[in-house]
Amino acid sequence: QVQLVESGGGLVQAGGSLRLSCAASERTFSSYAMGWFRQAPGKEREFVAAVNWSGGSTHYADSVVGRFTISRDNAKNTVYLQMNSLKPEDTAVYYCVAGVVAGAHNLEYEQDYWGQGTQVTVSS
Repeated sequence: QVQLVESGGGLVQAGGSLRLSCAASERTFSSYAMGWFRQAPGKEREFVAAVNWSGGSTHYADSVVGRFTISRDNAKNTVYLQMNSLKPEDTAVYYCVAGVVAGAHNLEYEQDYWGQGTQVTVSS
């Protein structure tokens, strides 16, 4: 069982930046694709970004391309989401996910573990 713990959420003004972190309990962290989903109030949960096991391949939702960057540090069992140029529509609970899938793209459709989520609020 992989436990995922997110941190780094908070309140920021539009145009600002935040960095989310997700620490995983699993020693075989490097074998998982990792990513982020988000859910805004009254909306469906949606894919945000994913990275493959090595960090060499990434995949993003169109809405965050050019603004968000996902990365991972396998030595620290941690995945990050750097969020720049934040907009009010980025306001949501952000969830870290892990999956035993081949490649970052597949994590958008198949996830095995979810964190509890961290709130990101962007004020206008």
